[in-house]
Amino acid sequence: MVSSAPPIEVLVTGGAGFIGSNFVRYALGAHEDWRVTTLDKLTYAGRRENLRDVQSHPRHEFVHADICDAAASGPLVERSNVVVHFASETHVDRAIMAAGDFIRTDVEGTFVLLEAARRAPALTRFVQISTDEVYGSVATGASRETDELRPRNPYSASKAGADRLAYSYWATYDVPVIVTRASNNYGPYQFPEKVIPLFVTNAIDDIPVPLYGDGRNVRDWLHVLDHCRAIDLLLEKAVNGEVYNIGGGNEVMNVDLTHQILDGVGKPRSLVKPVPDRPGHDRRYCLDTTKLRSLGWAAQVPFAQGLRDTIEWYRENEWWWRPIKEDDPQFKAYYKTQYESRR
Repeated sequence: MVSSAPPIEVLVTGGAGFIGSNFVRYALGAHEDWRVTTLDKLTYAGRRENLRDVQSHPRHEFVHADICDAAASGPLVERSNVVVHFASETHVDRAIMAAGDFIRTDVEGTFVLLEAARRAPALTRFVQISTDEVYGSVATGASRETDELRPRNPYSASKAGADRLAYSYWATYDVPVIVTRASNNYGPYQFPEKVIPLFVTNAIDDIPVPLYGDGRNVRDWLHVLDHCRAIDLLLEKAVNGEVYNIGGGNEVMNVDLTHQILDGVGKPRSLVKPVPDRPGHDRRYCLDTTKLRSLGWAAQVPFAQGLRDTIEWYRENEWWWRPIKEDDPQFKAYYKTQYESRR
């Protein structure tokens, strides 16, 4: 029997980016009663190609617009039952070069969406996607949701601002906000300025991989599909006004990650080329995920397997990344500035 209930209207901001596009794809597959709208400005890392396999899906609509444009984004929020807000500038190196872009998108853009959420009559959940980087560098132990926020670069500061702004709209206006803080994601469709896709694609082409400093910085890696599953669970079980850490439980030093990538691609470790460390480079992140796990979530993708699968995806999908690295003048200029000039 076909249900006569209206579909659940889900707005995914930044849905043409890495994590957002994976969530759109996941959501359409997991929920037959969801109608998903992707809102994306299509800046350098937001690409229509990320949604190629769902562009014509009958329950998916794509809207090309800026979250900061209230006339465009506001009505989409107001008609929604659920908003999952991924849209942001995310790369630390770019934030160091152009901090203002991060403040405008991450803070002002979130403000525009939250103002619209106040007017959304059927909104049941607004998910503010934050990051573990808001806690700052953690020498020992693991960050809990109640810990002080100590962002140390313009990117993490902009995310912390948006994080707390979203919380304030729950506390002040009773907007049904929850905040998630995830560790480093990896998987398919990740823009090749990020360390795993950059190193994998460089290695495929026998190009040196630029390793910052002594390579002993530690990150906790979370497969993007485990992140999607966590968000899905929290849409059902979270408590409004609460923060939830989402971590993969895979702490890896950058130098070890680099070696694992080169070994996985089958290339020599002599491709490693140390470059001077970037300013304000946090030494270690680690999340305590007790709160999320108490709701029944656990990471399903072992890191070794996930990394192998990710390497294989980039091997099999050169159509996706090669035009970025070879034909996109903005990416080539960025890479030259950030890495080649540091050799």
